[in-house]
Amino acid sequence: MTEAGTMNFFIYWINSNGEKELITAPLDSGLILPGVTRQSVLDMTREWGEFKVTERMVTMPEFIEAANTDRIIEVFGCGTACMVAPIDSILYEGKDINVPTMTSGAKLSKRLFEDLTAIQTGKVEHPWSVSIYN
Repeated sequence: MTEAGTMNFFIYWINSNGEKELITAPLDSGLILPGVTRQSVLDMTREWGEFKVTERMVTMPEFIEAANTDRIIEVFGCGTACMVAPIDSILYEGKDINVPTMTSGAKLSKRLFEDLTAIQTGKVEHPWSVSIYN
């Protein structure tokens, strides 16, 4: 699993070791664009230190197994145009795989969107943005 449309694809789940983990495909495959929003999500969540953040491939069988055992917490895409967009289902081989993103409140997606927007608009000071006003 690599991208959703033109967005980088992220899964927030309980991994097979019982740890909360945010996972996205790595750049080394050549399939993923090294987007600024993607890197911002990775850097920000690593800085929080609240859960494991991993860049590795996830297969559909692995995702389906996690969905079937209620280990998926949220799924979202990120990119320049949408910033962070929650995903509540994935169509695979003619079947919808429902994910609990919206029923769980999309807490991570919302937090990322709000924090990134606050940085972009200058509502919070951050090394990623520089005020052009004196």
